[in-house]
Amino acid sequence: MTPELYLLTATLVLAIIHVMAPAAFRNRETGSEYNMGPRDEQGPPVGIITARLQRAQKNFYETLPLFIAAVLIAHIAGKTGTLTLTGAWLFVLARFAYLPLYAIGQGPFRSISWGISMLGLLLVLVAVIVP
Repeated sequence: MTPELYLLTATLVLAIIHVMAPAAFRNRETGSEYNMGPRDEQGPPVGIITARLQRAQKNFYETLPLFIAAVLIAHIAGKTGTLTLTGAWLFVLARFAYLPLYAIGQGPFRSISWGISMLGLLLVLVAVIVP
């Protein structure tokens, strides 16, 4: 397996964290009885941190398929190297930072983290596109 595929695996771990984090916070807000039930009635209002985690999850899932595709294309095309590895590391590290930055309300740093992850994604794509 290439290092890029290991980093892709790390993003899947992060995807699980993105599922579990807002669920855990929401469970604290509603109680496990509500969460294990059919949720026919609307629960209590979503708390600030839970809402932030839900938005972070949505944002992550918007870019995850793009990253998966870029890494797999690079791997299949045999175009992995310094550029793809650098891009993959930037994407993964920035995305791991993004979630807690969003949760604690660090808007400017969260946006910088998002931008770094997009730069990483672009580097992987450039490696695939440029001969």
